[in-house]
Amino acid sequence: MEIYIVQPGDTIDSIAYKHGITAYKLIADNGLDYSHNLVPGQAMIIIYPTITHTVQKGDTLSSIANRYNTEAMQIIRNNPFLYNREYIYPGESLAIRYSHQNRIITNGYTYAFNKEDMLVRTLPYLTYLSVFNYGTTNEGELITYDDDTNIIRLSKAYGVAPMMMLSALTQKGEVNYDLLYEILLNEEYNTRLMENILRVLKEKGFYGLNMLISNMNTSNQHLYLTLLEKEAKILFDEGFYFTITLNPQLSFTDEQISFEELNYSAISNHVNSITLLQYTWGTNPGPPAPISSEFLLRGFINNLTTSLPADKTVIGKPLIAYDWELPYVPGRTHALSLTIERAVALAKEVGSVIQFDEISQTPYFRYSTSNIGPPIDHIVWFVDIRSIDALVKIIDDYQLSGSGIWNIMIYYQQMWTLLNYKYEILKLLPDQF
Repeated sequence: MEIYIVQPGDTIDSIAYKHGITAYKLIADNGLDYSHNLVPGQAMIIIYPTITHTVQKGDTLSSIANRYNTEAMQIIRNNPFLYNREYIYPGESLAIRYSHQNRIITNGYTYAFNKEDMLVRTLPYLTYLSVFNYGTTNEGELITYDDDTNIIRLSKAYGVAPMMMLSALTQKGEVNYDLLYEILLNEEYNTRLMENILRVLKEKGFYGLNMLISNMNTSNQHLYLTLLEKEAKILFDEGFYFTITLNPQLSFTDEQISFEELNYSAISNHVNSITLLQYTWGTNPGPPAPISSEFLLRGFINNLTTSLPADKTVIGKPLIAYDWELPYVPGRTHALSLTIERAVALAKEVGSVIQFDEISQTPYFRYSTSNIGPPIDHIVWFVDIRSIDALVKIIDDYQLSGSGIWNIMIYYQQMWTLLNYKYEILKLLPDQF
């Protein structure tokens, strides 16, 4: 595998030729189209299969999978252009196998209204699908935002375990603290909530519960631990999987990595896994900063090696870009969110060269706009395949359980190409292919 950085004058054809692959494969593995205008500084992933197959007349995905002792789903993962294909054609070259080094779990986060086309592209790469679709009232009644029947059905068709996701956050990422503490402090209300959770898990056919916890701290963690212990007993007795998602709120102050000193050892006793994820939303109050930081996350994980079991630890990856106006004014300046593809396209439109911050392992670029009045400066931070690769190396170095992706409503082929190249992705349910 190689990560190639686009140079001035590069084209899809020239890069493919230089690396001994077809332009078609380069396009498919990187989620491009042939007319894509490359940007200096843009990162591309180059991978080589260990086994390929040239499609013959009469071949089907099932017959090819049987010939090579693999699964049709694996062939789809290896050849992402097949995700919506009804047929394969004689003469096509298919990647059959890559040199997987290990096995991991993957957990994708999504809203229930995710488009079916996006799900069909993503589900082959997932172990779990956490559906962010449930909140609670102060008295422990569940709030359902959208119909999740189809997304549960579709996930199971692809062998993906659907997870009910519960949070005190609204769908815009806002916390209702009064509601939160009503549930934490009132035993009657949290008992009712757990009864309702169990009912929905059974009625909807979820595999388990993913509880997103946004503000656990040293002052209130004893309340959460009581709640988690109570919830775990109910879910484990009924055979459900129980995981939580925590935002570690990492920062670097006074030459030290700072984070909330939680009792991760006690937390891990009550759950099957913990996803550590700095999740992001449609707007960001600032200040301008890298989307994620390999330096901070690696230091944080290193601090947890004696308190949080590696086989219960999942690292989350945020997939987003933010465009900030400069100068930043606290309380007034808010970043606009972009997809990663849109960020790269914007760099091309404004003639910027993509730069790379080695400490955080994230790309960025600057540009200016000028309509009426003086020019307005911007900085755009995002993630690319180098950022994903840096986080994957943490998984390898500390032998962690896997990766969480926030969120899969933003499709990013390069990440899936990397994960599929390096790992066998664990599937807990049989698929219907």
